[in-house]
Amino acid sequence: MRAQPVDAPFALTLFDRNSERIYDLCPRAEAAGLNRGMTLVHARSFCPGLLTRPADPVTDQRFLRLLARWAVRYCPWVGLDGRDGLFLDITGSAHLLGGEAPLLDDIKSRLIRAGLTARLGLAGTPGTAWAMSHFAEGIADDGENLARIGPLPLSALRLPDQTCTSLERLGIATVSELYNLPRATVARRYDPEVLRRLDQALGDIPEQISPLKDEISFAVRITLPDPIGLLDDVMAAARRLIDHLCARLDIAQKGARMLKITFRRVDQENQSVELKLARPMRDGDRILALFERGVSAVDAGYGIDMIRLEAVEVEELGMRQLDRAEGREKDSLADLITQLGNRVGLENIQRFHPVDSHIPERSFKLVPAAYSSPAPAWPAQRPRPLRLFPPEPISGAGFEPPRRFRWRGRSLSTAEAEGPERITPAWWENDQDWAHGLRDYWRVATFQGQRLWLFHTPQHPAWFVQGEFG
Repeated sequence: MRAQPVDAPFALTLFDRNSERIYDLCPRAEAAGLNRGMTLVHARSFCPGLLTRPADPVTDQRFLRLLARWAVRYCPWVGLDGRDGLFLDITGSAHLLGGEAPLLDDIKSRLIRAGLTARLGLAGTPGTAWAMSHFAEGIADDGENLARIGPLPLSALRLPDQTCTSLERLGIATVSELYNLPRATVARRYDPEVLRRLDQALGDIPEQISPLKDEISFAVRITLPDPIGLLDDVMAAARRLIDHLCARLDIAQKGARMLKITFRRVDQENQSVELKLARPMRDGDRILALFERGVSAVDAGYGIDMIRLEAVEVEELGMRQLDRAEGREKDSLADLITQLGNRVGLENIQRFHPVDSHIPERSFKLVPAAYSSPAPAWPAQRPRPLRLFPPEPISGAGFEPPRRFRWRGRSLSTAEAEGPERITPAWWENDQDWAHGLRDYWRVATFQGQRLWLFHTPQHPAWFVQGEFG
């Protein structure tokens, strides 16, 4: 659980290399007397009316990236500042809004209208801007870095809490007190990170800000001049979108794993159809055929005036050269898995994969067919039953299969027996299923028609049935 004020904002830093100034916008949690490290009970003692909600880091990160896209309106260089902040390099951009101060005011006013509480700092280095925005909102002119951050606590240098505590125990509580210490003493007693952060804040060494890379979006849409409602018309429009999207995927050497097509009706209602593919593809004809069943179930109402197609999940898919017959067979199997998977779930359609183990019940595993490839070849071994189940005890004595025994309520008589095949347990594993020690396996055919896989445990004499041949 995370405790925070209702209007807690994100952190935004703007860096202008030409003017050597930085704007920093950060949360104002201390306005309510809250610290990030305190517990929920402690926070409620300071702020009884505090509203809380479960933390959602994934959604927070998505929101932060949306803010990064919004911040591109001010400059092309936008980077992340940890989990809750942004860096903006406004070099050459401030004059577009009349200067640094008007740009700063524009950012703050827009964020306030969006419901975000903003604190801004202006300085000549990222370190000083970060310190001011988190501890002393204001502007630092050229050459005022030390004067502005000097009275601030050591945590303003982005140092670990343990390092700050160690310095405070020696009576060093502010940045200026740390600056006045002999550098040789600090370097000898503390991690080099201490002096590096100090030099970055004062501008003695540069600090690189990495821009956030733009994520490629594979989405296309078509707006129709007149609403449509017939299935043939909708599929024709969908074909145009699919062909255009597949062309973009081909250029990027990627394939779609999950597609979503959204239909907007004239009454502003949206209906969506999702298609999960068994393997990545960018074949327009096949994708259109797989979409037909879902699209036919869409209620067009009084007509559809906009269609949007998006590749929600994409994967790398380079160029491949396949035998024509082999390619058709693999494609048809993947399409079948796709059609069944969109009804029952792709993860519920599984295939067997071999595992390197001499233990029968561990010599295979079940994996989702949509996210795996067939095994090229199974390791050569003695015949194994088609059905394998946990060992079921039967009556019998001696080292050879019993002539008559009872299994699952039926009396069976042995006609032929082939064996034994001795399998020893994995001594390095504590497997309770093999507590009886090694096993001697027999393939037994009965007069009643069953072909069973029996084993005998000579160390603790007993007979079991573990499988049935087809």
